[in-house]
Parts: sequence; C-alpha cells; structure tokens
Amino acid sequence: MKLKKSTRRMNGKVFLVIGAMMFAFSGCGKEPEPEKPKFEIEPIEPEDVEEPVVAEEEEPEPEPETEQTTIGERVEVDGKIQSYLTGTWTKTEQAKRRPIAVMIPNNTPALPQYGLSRAGIIYEAPVEGRITRLMGVFEDFDDLDRIGPVRSSRDYYVYTAMGYEAIYCNWGLAVPYVEELINRPNYYNVSAAVVGIHNPADEAFGRVSRPGYAKEFTGYLMIDGLFDAVERLGYDWNLDDKYVPPFLFAADDVRAEYEDKEEAFYVYPGGKSGANSGGYGSYHPYFEYHEDDRLYYRYQNGKKQIDELTGGQLTVSNVVFQYCHGEVRDDHDYLAFGVHGEGEAIVFTNGKVIKGTWKRYDGDFTPAKFFDENGEEIVFNQGSTWICNIWDEYGEFVEYGQE
Repeated sequence: MKLKKSTRRMNGKVFLVIGAMMFAFSGCGKEPEPEKPKFEIEPIEPEDVEEPVVAEEEEPEPEPETEQTTIGERVEVDGKIQSYLTGTWTKTEQAKRRPIAVMIPNNTPALPQYGLSRAGIIYEAPVEGRITRLMGVFEDFDDLDRIGPVRSSRDYYVYTAMGYEAIYCNWGLAVPYVEELINRPNYYNVSAAVVGIHNPADEAFGRVSRPGYAKEFTGYLMIDGLFDAVERLGYDWNLDDKYVPPFLFAADDVRAEYEDKEEAFYVYPGGKSGANSGGYGSYHPYFEYHEDDRLYYRYQNGKKQIDELTGGQLTVSNVVFQYCHGEVRDDHDYLAFGVHGEGEAIVFTNGKVIKGTWKRYDGDFTPAKFFDENGEEIVFNQGSTWICNIWDEYGEFVEYGQE
C-alpha cells in the first residue's frame, strides 16, 4: 500500500536518530585508524649522474717559425743593410746607391791591378787577341784613392753593367761598336775624353807613375774625381725602384752546401793546358777552392793573382761559368757575345758544382739570373762572385775537378 505524506516524514526522522546513535556508540572506546591510501609512493633515489664535461677552448699553438734560409726583404740595422752584390752587411748609403763598373785590363803587362779585391762582382770576358778583360762592379770604394788601371769598353760589357744599373767607367776608344750605346741619354757613363765619348769626364781620371809599364797601363779612375764627375753630369746615385738583384743569397748563418752535388776544388775556365783559343788560353787562369775558409783563390800565369792595394791574393766566394754565343766581328778580331736570352751555366760554390742555365729576358736594365737543372734559382753563398763569360763554341775546353 501506499503511505501518506505525514507518515514518511516521521519515518525519516526515526532513521536519522538511530543513525546518529549508532555513530556515537561506534566512536567510543578507541581512536579511529587513519584511512590508508590506495597505494604507496616510494621515493626514487637519484642516480649518480656525471656532469657533462665542457672542454676548455685551448689556444691554438703558434705555428713554428720557418727558418729563413735566403735573404728576403732588406732591413736596415745599425746603419747597415745586406748588399745586393754580396749579401754581406754594408753601409746603407753604399748598398742603396748605384755601383760603379770599371773596365780593368787583365793581360800580364798590366798586372797587378789596384783595388780589385773591393769589387762585389768581377766579370771576365774575352777580347781581341784571345786575352780577357775584367769589369769590377764596386759599391765599397769611398775610402779608396783610385781603382785601376782602366781600359776601354766593349758593348757586351756595357750591356752587362746595365743589368746592375751601374755607372760605367772606362778610358779608351768607344768606336766602332760602343759609341751609340754608351752615349744614350738613359745610360750613365764616366769616361775619359777619347774618340766616341760625347760627354767626357776628364776630372775622374789621372795617371799614376809605374816605372817599366806602358802608358796605357798607367791610367786610373780617381775616386774624388768620380764623385765630382757624377755631380757635374747630373747622374742620380739612387737605384731604380724596379731594380732586380742579380743573385739569391743564403741568409746569415746559413750555408748553401749542395751536399748531393759533385765536388770540384780546381776550376779552369780555359782548361788545364789553356791551349784553346776561347779567350782563356793566353794566361791560363784558374781557381783553387780552400775548405778552411770556403773561398776560391785566383791564379794566373801559374802565380797568385794579387791586388796591389792589399798585397793579398784575389779570392771570391762563388765562381760562375756563363756560356754565351760568340762571334768575331771584323779583321781587327773584335768580338761580340750574346749576353741576353739564355744559355748554359755552372755555378761553383762551397766546393760543389751546380749545373743549370742563365736567363735574361726582361731588358737591358735587368741582370742575368742563374737557375739549377730543376728551374729553381741557385742560392749563392755570401761574398764576392767572379763570373767568367765562356765562349760557347769553345765550352768543351772547360775543366774542373779534384785536382
């Protein structure tokens, strides 16, 4: 059956009272237990994790300095720089100016020469009569009174001197093959008043008493007069900005040893017998290499070739054979040599033989340069150099070796 509304309210109250009493009785006698969580959360112990190592940026190690084996750009130190002619330390004012190229006879009646040991380069070539003549290229001459004796020019010497941008000094005829060349406006020459010289410089030359000598071997270049002549003629002592050094030199405390090359302690530009007609046969010159000081000693006529200035034997650090095509020009036996282009060459240094070539293609005011068989420029040892022009057609007579 269905209950009435009033009855339902009463029954609800009864239930509430009973429920409250039951709750009260259940709370007596002990503390209620705390409600347990449905699951327990166990703490996780952190593992020992290594911290990432950040690499410190190391400074790059400096590259090892490359040893300077050859002379590079010249730097002045205590008033000196390294010479273009010898590689040795020279007064700056001397090493930066034009050198002088002086024509010097080499036949027996002219010996001994005076001041030749001061030359940075000695150039030797045949002239008529199958003798040789020298051209000394000097930068260290200010304290000298004179150089000589002095003789006449040949055009192949003039062209060679041009390559060093030298002031060319000679005393003698400038005809028939030199006149036009030596008197060009862009070429500096200090020459005595003889046929073919358009602007003579008499103040630069004088006679020196040499009893027993022919007059032609008594004329000298006077250094004070040289400076006067250069000033009067308006020549510029400064080298051109495009100047090309003739040699590549070993640096200080470095020796171009060429250990793998053939040894030669004796060097004969005309052969041992000297019997050839290539220009070196008349006086039988040769060079002897000394291991103790690493120099080549010059001999001629079976004797030491002496500089009258010092009384000592002429020595150089390097000897060069430069092979050039040659021709006889006329009935007077005047010669011509090709000193432009290229040809064979042999460089003797440190007692060794370096075969190669010479090349000169960049005009009159550049020198011949010397290269080995691999095309690399040959490194010369510091000091003076003697260049022998070898008449190519007689080159077979050249000799060198241990004895």
